[in-house]
Amino acid sequence: MSSNLNPRQREAIEYIQSPLLVLAGAGSGKTRVITQKIAWLVNHAGIPARHIAAVTFTNKAAREMKSRVGEILKGKAAKGLTVSTFHTLGLQIIRREIRSLGFKNNITILDAQDCEGLIKGIIDKGFTADEEYTEQCQQQIGRWKNAMILPKQALESATEEQEFKIAQIYNQYENQLRAFNAVDFDDLITVPARLFADNEEVLERWQNRIHYLLVDEYQDTNTSQYQLVKLLTGVRGALTVVGDDDQSIYAWRGAEPENLALLAKDYPRLKVIKLEQNYRSSNRILTAANKLIGLNPHVFEKRLWSDKGMGDPIKVLVTKNGEEEAKQVIAQLINHRFLNQADYGEYAILYRGNHQARIFEHILTHHKIPYYLSGGTSFFARAEIKDIMAYLRLIVNPDDDSAFLRIANVPRREIGSSTLEKLGNYANTRQVSLFDASNELGLTEVLSPRTLENVQRFTLWIDKIAYRSTTEEVIPLVREVISSIGYEHWLKDTCKDIKTAERRMENVNRLVTWLEKLQEEEDKTLGEIVSHFALMDVLERQNEEKGNFGVALMTLHAAKGLEFPYVYMIGMEEELLPHRNSMESETGIQEERRLTYVGITRAQKHLTLTYARRRKRYDEMISCDPSRFIKELPQEDLVWEGDRIKSDKPPEEKKAIAKAHLSHLKDMLRK
Repeated sequence: MSSNLNPRQREAIEYIQSPLLVLAGAGSGKTRVITQKIAWLVNHAGIPARHIAAVTFTNKAAREMKSRVGEILKGKAAKGLTVSTFHTLGLQIIRREIRSLGFKNNITILDAQDCEGLIKGIIDKGFTADEEYTEQCQQQIGRWKNAMILPKQALESATEEQEFKIAQIYNQYENQLRAFNAVDFDDLITVPARLFADNEEVLERWQNRIHYLLVDEYQDTNTSQYQLVKLLTGVRGALTVVGDDDQSIYAWRGAEPENLALLAKDYPRLKVIKLEQNYRSSNRILTAANKLIGLNPHVFEKRLWSDKGMGDPIKVLVTKNGEEEAKQVIAQLINHRFLNQADYGEYAILYRGNHQARIFEHILTHHKIPYYLSGGTSFFARAEIKDIMAYLRLIVNPDDDSAFLRIANVPRREIGSSTLEKLGNYANTRQVSLFDASNELGLTEVLSPRTLENVQRFTLWIDKIAYRSTTEEVIPLVREVISSIGYEHWLKDTCKDIKTAERRMENVNRLVTWLEKLQEEEDKTLGEIVSHFALMDVLERQNEEKGNFGVALMTLHAAKGLEFPYVYMIGMEEELLPHRNSMESETGIQEERRLTYVGITRAQKHLTLTYARRRKRYDEMISCDPSRFIKELPQEDLVWEGDRIKSDKPPEEKKAIAKAHLSHLKDMLRK
């Protein structure tokens, strides 16, 4: 075991006498505790690695945890250890219990876009459809699933007409998922949880498999995740959960910080160990964070402290408008970097909403300052790219049910959701793929002659393209596919405006150019290109999660779990932070306060808060009030600067800024 552990960390690692809650404050070394505890369980408690599971919420966190454990446990000692996300564990359970669940082996996992398409198809059949209503239905269905509420229960408990309609859509949606032998992202948790609740034999099998469970970021669990943990650990209660209610910022996607309090109720012998020593920030930053978050109600009280000294005062920069805010932040960043000989990668600009990044991107680009934008949509995740690649995937592998479902009616060819549901039910009965089912004689008893003709016209066309792909040049064939399906016209018909359609078609053309370059360089077949694309998709997501060099631009939500020496939190104004949608309830304000706390505790050495007196909103310049959260900080630790603030910069600081800009200009000219 590592010798540089503090007493509380060591206690948390070695305690296994009862269920344990490790209340881990920001920057308190929680990942070290989890990884060291896994090694301690194997080396000292005598629990084989194959009987230990550790779960968290992101692939990045799981990879980091697995990597750290791998540095401690070597060879056979680590064999069989499970370190994964909640959803990966859920998928593992579903695949191993496929027979008990009644699925076919080649189960399909639908992403959010695929699910949105299913819901849209259901709405179009019987309800008034628009983008906002589709999103509302998708969110409500997700909430029901996370709360373990089945369609029948949703229908029975509905008290308003709107709620009843969405419950009907939920019921049809679940029927279609079953017909397609598919699950959505929420099902990866709810399906195993229900299986364990209903099938004692399966539950006992998994309880015998997992003798000790560790859960990271426990404050982010929802009801279904809590139930999954509770069922897996059973009466044995061999469980360590690590969490921080002050960093619970995902209520909008179902997280329930109350689950921390539920632990004490469900596990009367629960032991609580607090990790309060922060290894990240100066005490001035921690004092501000403690005072702010102290205004929220707490089940468990804690107070962060550090041995890094008081550190710099927190700067509050006031500007006359949003554009001036961006200019001054970048100017100060340039100056600070020059004076401290820092790297651009040591700086982060954090904000409440993605739209706030645009002006900063423009100014950073103008100054030729490297930056990366976190949380943007991956090129490979764009709907138009996934559509075209689904065509190529189906051409290469007709048994790819996920690709079939995505493109059967994109662009529309009169193969609607009810047709796909009937086809899916037939395929399930026959235990064949959707493509193979489309060409069976028995389908004539399921589909009308016209509908069957539409389906078989589509599959016959795919068959012909697949045959040609074995002998013809790849790229001309890809271009022909895109042209013959009329994808560009379909974008113009379905996008909200012509500019959006053109931008999405540009992405399609960019994809073709990329495929062409790949084919020229390595002379790949279509099948090899599709496989290479899947690998590129994985690598891009991994690279995004690993981080980049340059100034970080990211939302406060995306910044959770990260740290930077120098942090600028911009847009500290009422209706931005706290966000106007959260200002109507006390719980909303409390979550926004936690979000601010998360932002403050990302800073290691220096923190600057900014707000503009006026800001453009919906093409109108409006007056802004400073965020209430600035007023809730210890005022004696704040230094005010900027527009209409009396304490202007001293002459020597103005000279330093001028010198920094001159140096930056010279660097640009040299390059």
